Amino acid sequence: MTLLAGTTTWVRVCDTSDLEPFWGEVALIGGRQIAVVLIGPDEVYAVDHIDPHMGSPVMARGIVGSKGDRPTLASPLHKEVYDLVTGECYTDPSLSLQAFRTRVVDGAVEIEVEEAA
Repeated sequence: MTLLAGTTTWVRVCDTSDLEPFWGEVALIGGRQIAVVLIGPDEVYAVDHIDPHMGSPVMARGIVGSKGDRPTLASPLHKEVYDLVTGECYTDPSLSLQAFRTRVVDGAVEIEVEEAA
C-alpha cells in the first residue's frame, strides 16, 4: 500500500497491559522515538521522546502529572511542563512537543502517524 504525503495511518505499538500507569515507555515508529504514557485503562498519550529544550531522548522518563484536568509531562532534565494532549509547554511558550493522537482497540495501543510519500 502506498500512502500519499500528508496521509496518516494508525500503528499498533503495544498492549495496554505492557504499560505501567503514569510511567512512560518509548515506541519506535519509522525510526522516530515516541513517548507513550498510560493514564487510565483506555487513556493513553503519545508525544515526541526528544526533549525540545536539550535535544535529548528523555521524555518517556519525565514526571507525569496534571494541570487542572489536563494531563502533563515534565521533562526529567529541566522540568519544563508539557500538555500531553497538545504538546504545549506551560513553563516556556517557545517550546513544544509534537503530540500524536492515540486510541485503544481491543486492548492494543495505536498511534496515528503521518506517512511520507
